[in-house]
Amino acid sequence: MPERKPGEVALLFAMVYRAMTDHMHDLLEEHGREPLRPAHGYVFRYLAGKDPVTVVELAAQLDVTKQAASKTVAELVDWGYIERRPHPTDGRAQVLALTGKGEDYVRLADRLWGEVENHWAGLIGDKRLAAVRDDLRAYLDSRYGDDDRVKLRPVW
Repeated sequence: MPERKPGEVALLFAMVYRAMTDHMHDLLEEHGREPLRPAHGYVFRYLAGKDPVTVVELAAQLDVTKQAASKTVAELVDWGYIERRPHPTDGRAQVLALTGKGEDYVRLADRLWGEVENHWAGLIGDKRLAAVRDDLRAYLDSRYGDDDRVKLRPVW
């Protein structure tokens, strides 16, 4: 087996993530979905199963400006995936929530990500992919444990 070069594993992870994301977007296109970008996926994941959140909270999660988050939100509102609602305690603010279409999209995305992962499993086998998953979780646990910082966040 060739010697591992410093930094090689991290670069391979980045390349595999990009390849899996491209595969996912190919599948979305086959389903006739809007031209969703990875940033949209992070919004869906953040809003899924949460109480409604503000654009400011979303921007902090995505590590972008409020204006950038607002632009992404506007696209998703226009496509009917999320909605703005009055804030329950602040009459000047609004909160964001997934619509039924947005919740349906999350279920579709889960299924399609499963297809992407199944493609990988077809290449290396279910046991090896399970070992990769376990190894990734072990690294995350060693870095963060139960720390809340290990959120699904984009790397811009």
